[in-house]
Amino acid sequence: MGDTKERTLTESRHSKSHQLDELSTMEIIRLMNEEDHTVPAAIEKSLPQIERAIDTIVAALNKGGRLIYIGAGTSGRLGVLDASECPPTFGVPETLVQGIIAGDDHALRHAIENAEDDWEEGEKAIKEAANAKDVVVGIASSGRTPYVLGAVEAAKQLGAKTVGLTCNGQTPLAKAADFPIEVLVGPEILTGSTRLKAGSAQKMVLNMISTASMVKTGKVYRNLMVNVQATNEKLKQRSVSIIQELTGATEEEAQKASIQAKGDARIAILMLMFQIDAEKARDVLKQENEHFSAAVKRLQDN
Repeated sequence: MGDTKERTLTESRHSKSHQLDELSTMEIIRLMNEEDHTVPAAIEKSLPQIERAIDTIVAALNKGGRLIYIGAGTSGRLGVLDASECPPTFGVPETLVQGIIAGDDHALRHAIENAEDDWEEGEKAIKEAANAKDVVVGIASSGRTPYVLGAVEAAKQLGAKTVGLTCNGQTPLAKAADFPIEVLVGPEILTGSTRLKAGSAQKMVLNMISTASMVKTGKVYRNLMVNVQATNEKLKQRSVSIIQELTGATEEEAQKASIQAKGDARIAILMLMFQIDAEKARDVLKQENEHFSAAVKRLQDN
């Protein structure tokens, strides 16, 4: 078990900002910028932990499980943000990646600070949302938020795998989770304001978790968002561009295929790549559990 200083790293005073209120505007933002540069280095040290968590999440998603983020305050908002961006980016159902915040959606816009202290509410939220197939990611920069700890314990009781994302070392959350991720970003220039470096670190790690998980489950082909659904004008244009990029089709051909595929870029790409109809493309994707790269390989091998 670490010492008190290590366990309360995010609450410690930063040696370079003791006179923060006396600094010029440029000095403040230069110091912030310097500190922000340390975040990727802290994450780099945690990459093996992040890798293990992602591999567990991918295995769960491939077996019909879901990814559920849960947190309070800034941590909760970041989880909701990452989850809400998965459907438009990867074309997945809103239920596949979920974000839960202490105090419910009202807490997204309004601070409900006491909500994080409610262990029972964390338990209740997960018992209502999760099952044994899922992976629950508890997010708490301090690593000791009761709401998140209650959620993680409830997830374990359900038989779900658990991940604990924290910015302190040797915390109750890290000990409780099956897969701890500890990103030690150090003290904030504004003491205890973990919406700064800790928040940046959490967002970057959550981006890694969701993006890598979607890539590994076949929602990306090469580096293109082939699972994008053409539900608005911007996404229609993006979809057509992706279809053209991968098939060499003209814009007119790509638009026609997209319409025939009902806005599903994957279907349109398979249709043009292999000269098959939409029904055949959907059937192959279904056989490969919606994994696009695997569907391409199946058709190539035939």
